Amino acid sequence: MSKQLRTQKKDNIYVLGIETSCDDTCAAIVRNGTEILSNVVSLQNEIHRKYGGIVPEVASRRHIEMIDIVIREALEKAGKSLKEIDAISVTNRPGLIGSLLVGVGAAKAISYAKDIPLIAVNHLEAHLYSNLLENPGIKGDFLGLIVSGGHSSLYLVDDGWNISEIGHTVDDAAGEAFDKIARYLGLGYPGGPIIDKLSREGNEQSIDLPRPMIDSGDFNFSFSGLKTALIYRTKKNSELLEESNTPDLVASFQKAVVDVLVHKTISAAKETGVDRILVSGGVAANSRLREELLKKGEENNIRIYIPSLYLCMDNAAMVGCLGYFKYLRGLLDDLDVDVSSRSDL
Repeated sequence: MSKQLRTQKKDNIYVLGIETSCDDTCAAIVRNGTEILSNVVSLQNEIHRKYGGIVPEVASRRHIEMIDIVIREALEKAGKSLKEIDAISVTNRPGLIGSLLVGVGAAKAISYAKDIPLIAVNHLEAHLYSNLLENPGIKGDFLGLIVSGGHSSLYLVDDGWNISEIGHTVDDAAGEAFDKIARYLGLGYPGGPIIDKLSREGNEQSIDLPRPMIDSGDFNFSFSGLKTALIYRTKKNSELLEESNTPDLVASFQKAVVDVLVHKTISAAKETGVDRILVSGGVAANSRLREELLKKGEENNIRIYIPSLYLCMDNAAMVGCLGYFKYLRGLLDDLDVDVSSRSDL
């Protein structure tokens, strides 16, 4: 249960961020909201690669093994002890329930044992705040694009950082589509980085694929049909599955995804009258998407902000950043705060 309390005013506020919403175990120490003192991430890619995707129970078990180690390492790298931490910020939604429970459980234990204020944060909102870690002066009144394995969404953020969703995926998110196509083609996991790399060797104009919902008149996304279109194309023309054709195939698929994301995002910015777009989420690390957004932004006099690659991925620094600003507003949580697989953002 959230509550608003008067918090202590100090020159330096240190927040321990904890992120375990999916398969990466993350902890970070952030000073005054934007200065990263440490940012530790324990990846599980090798564990899940043989399954071609994330196995929730396996992910949560690994979090249990790593959470204390990662938190301890974050404190050591920052040169801080728990006595110097002013607040603990932890992701409690949305995500895999088992994974979230590990991070929130660790945060609650530390909060109770050390009497440190607890702040539960929304994973998607934290992604938006990740841009502040490299551009601390960003104010509200912008469009936010969050594009990841589980989300492809557009948000309008006013000058008070009040967030309103104006578009979302109606089926597969962009990152999910990348993973499924990579699995179908036997390329490995995670699919996004593999497809990005292979696409640089291919001709993105070689195969004509649809751009789902690009002219739908709203700002929603759909990538399931695009995935199906590629699969049907390869079943009809089996030579496309030859290894020599893979770069062209994935480059064409990536281009279709990027075209839809860029067109809808730029259109949304123009229609809502904002001149800044903040991009975040794992797919924001895609080189073609970054290139096209920056290009179209310049053509339309819209400033595009995209964080460094490591801040696009799940990380605890963004959780600490958001936690800091909630701490300043006195938005703290009780130890009975729960987790949720769904977002109320």
